[in-house]
Amino acid sequence: MKSICWLSLIVIAGAVGASGGQFRTDINPALHYSQAFLVAPDLSQADRDYLFTNEWRGQKLPERFGELVSRYDNQFRLVRQAAQATVPCDWGIDMSPGPATLLPHLARIKAVAQVARLRALWDLQQGQPTDARNDLLATFALGRNCARDGVLISALVQIAVEDIVCSTVAENWHQFTPETLKQLADGFAAAPPRATMAACIPMEKTSFLGWLSNRIQELQQANPGNDAAVMAGTRELVAGFESADEGQPNPAQPKLWRQITEAAGGTSEGVLKLLHDEELLYDRLAAIMTLPQAEYEDQAKQFSAEIEKSTNPFVSLTFPAFEKARQKEFAILIELAMIRTAVEYKLHGEPGLRSVTDPCGQGPFAFERFVFEGVDRGFQLKSAYAGRGFSEVLIFVEKEGPPFRVNGKNAGQALSPWSAKR
Repeated sequence: MKSICWLSLIVIAGAVGASGGQFRTDINPALHYSQAFLVAPDLSQADRDYLFTNEWRGQKLPERFGELVSRYDNQFRLVRQAAQATVPCDWGIDMSPGPATLLPHLARIKAVAQVARLRALWDLQQGQPTDARNDLLATFALGRNCARDGVLISALVQIAVEDIVCSTVAENWHQFTPETLKQLADGFAAAPPRATMAACIPMEKTSFLGWLSNRIQELQQANPGNDAAVMAGTRELVAGFESADEGQPNPAQPKLWRQITEAAGGTSEGVLKLLHDEELLYDRLAAIMTLPQAEYEDQAKQFSAEIEKSTNPFVSLTFPAFEKARQKEFAILIELAMIRTAVEYKLHGEPGLRSVTDPCGQGPFAFERFVFEGVDRGFQLKSAYAGRGFSEVLIFVEKEGPPFRVNGKNAGQALSPWSAKR
């Protein structure tokens, strides 16, 4: 009984301190985030399906929805506190396992963003835009902080979180006051610096190319004069990069390993030379990835053509991912600029609309009213950039009605019908 009482007092004191008093801002944000992951509610499968498989946008949210998202209050209290930290975020990830390094926090970060979208819907319906703003800004900061490790996949999760937050703002545009919208835009601008794809190249280079080169050299030192053993150990190292191909003459020898041994002349020194040659390409890629969009396109095309012609199997294994990542990076920079443009338009009208430049264009974004199913529902901003195979647009909803996608390839299209499972 005494233990229960003391535990209750600790929980109450913690809640009071987080809600009303001063709290420390010198704690590594990653510690708060880890604690936030721990206090996430353990929902039943039925409750999870209810929250995350139904389409809630454009609906009158029932009390059960509100009760479920309120179970995340403790988690978001910690996420908000982490956003106020004045020290850098350090996840403490040990990258020595190389490509096998585990990054379990990334999935949890994405989950926080998905819940933030739902909580914003509920808070806005309840007339509490300030709570929605606070959750969205804290989630935005979490997205930025998730990429502090310099890993490419972490930077892509950062973009995913930013996109979820930006689209949530656009979908609910009409429910935010001009003052709150300005606070959101200012909060995005004041968030921790975003990780760039170019900044991830050193870590990607070290954790793959450097890691593999070091392991092969260790094998050589452990097996002097026995290159067959070195090559056998090297094969085990690369086994996780590709599984055996079905339908191949020898399924026990995966395609990638065949390509490596052929290109390396069957020797470990040959494999090391392949890795050295790839290192030079990393240096070229680092310079290309920092170029503005107009200059980047020409350089990237030439670089991609060389990659396609390369007979080095390591090159085709690692480099194509950077091109797609850079396209996503351009897209999110555009989306963030669109949020700022829309806020300026809300505050200052036409002059505000022209005050922000398209990051991938020669002037402001194209503006037009958006009509959905015969009804004017808001306005659309369109970028000159179409690097992902479609024009980048963001639709800002100014009137209630049936939900539709506000960005991406299918922007302007209706969302899936409302699920009957409630």
